[in-house]
Amino acid sequence: MSIQVHFLVAASVWNWLRHLGGLGLILLGLADNSVVPLPGSMDVLTILLAARHHQLWWYYAFMATVGAVLGGYVTYGLARKGGKEAFERKLSKSRADKVFERFERWGFFAVAMPALLPPPFPIVPFLLAAGAMQYSRQKFVAALALGRGVRFTIVAGLGALYGRHIVRFFSRYYKPALFTLIGLAVIAGILSLVQYYRYKNRTTQDRSSSTVRRKTA
Repeated sequence: MSIQVHFLVAASVWNWLRHLGGLGLILLGLADNSVVPLPGSMDVLTILLAARHHQLWWYYAFMATVGAVLGGYVTYGLARKGGKEAFERKLSKSRADKVFERFERWGFFAVAMPALLPPPFPIVPFLLAAGAMQYSRQKFVAALALGRGVRFTIVAGLGALYGRHIVRFFSRYYKPALFTLIGLAVIAGILSLVQYYRYKNRTTQDRSSSTVRRKTA
């Protein structure tokens, strides 16, 4: 498909999510925190919705938090089933060790702090690490809800406070802003595919190695 077609599809999806309001934030949160990371998309949509309906800013902060927690829990659950070995296959050994080290040191705040920080700080490795290390479900949800809750409360509050200026800015620079989001989504998608194929190849190699060992044993 051409760039124009990609743009039209992305614009249609974006408009659809915007018109869904709070439900759109939940759907976007599920994708952003589990399937394909979309850096900055949750913040932008939360700000836009809070700017257009500033009396409901607290509602959009809540719905964005719910979407982010649900998406994060999906990632956590998949990593919990796979364990440390699957996590180490997904990332490089050195990077996995660094994430594990930080998680063992900070525990609760190893999830809460990345959830609070804005993009491009990555949160997915810490979600995966929490699951791989069999971290408590209750503590994980509490940490993720705390970090995302504080973040989206601030974001939605700013959207409500500076609503007119924000809406005017996006009305004027709608296409460049959307192109930027599409570009970030494409990059995130490519990186996710690369990681998936690396994980698949490593899994295939591990199975082949175990088969050879069984035959030679």
